[in-house]
Amino acid sequence: MTKIKTVCVYCGSGAGTNPRFIESARTLGKTLAENGIRLVYGGGSVGMMGAVASAVLDHGGSVTGIIPDFLTSQENALKRVQEMIVTTDMHARKQLMFEHSDAFVALPGGIGTLEELVEQLTWQQLGRHSKPVLLANIDGFWEPLLALVAHMRSTQFIRPTLSVDILQAERVEDILPRLQAAAASAPEGTDAIAPEIARRL
Repeated sequence: MTKIKTVCVYCGSGAGTNPRFIESARTLGKTLAENGIRLVYGGGSVGMMGAVASAVLDHGGSVTGIIPDFLTSQENALKRVQEMIVTTDMHARKQLMFEHSDAFVALPGGIGTLEELVEQLTWQQLGRHSKPVLLANIDGFWEPLLALVAHMRSTQFIRPTLSVDILQAERVEDILPRLQAAAASAPEGTDAIAPEIARRL
């Protein structure tokens, strides 16, 4: 992979307690639009999800929302996106988000955000893809997770032969350059996961 054309953003359907969280979502959305990079995200119009998608659209960018049918009302699916894919379940949603994306960014969020992030890190660790995965560590939000990963390494549950490569950025303006640098150095042909393999993971 040499060029990022689409970025999947995982983030909360709530706004959180820190105004910088929503601010970072809006800034990232604006950055993606200005660089001609399509946003792939969970399809909602509320919280962090709504903020990042609306910012992309407000600045002339393109958005693909992917949402399971049972969440279309709960997360108030954003109707003005260029493409909205409604899936039957969460597994189909995550698989399509992977297939539509060249890289992944985790903004602050809850259990769902964590689950999506960890799944991509697991697939990457097992050699199923080499797409960049980045933590947007806004105001240290992801520090507890990074401490847990360090603990897993120190207790040898993350072995040197199965390393976890987590990109990090504390500032939104550093996100895209770090994703692009990681994508440029990734081996060719390792940015895709075969659907039949994904279904078994």
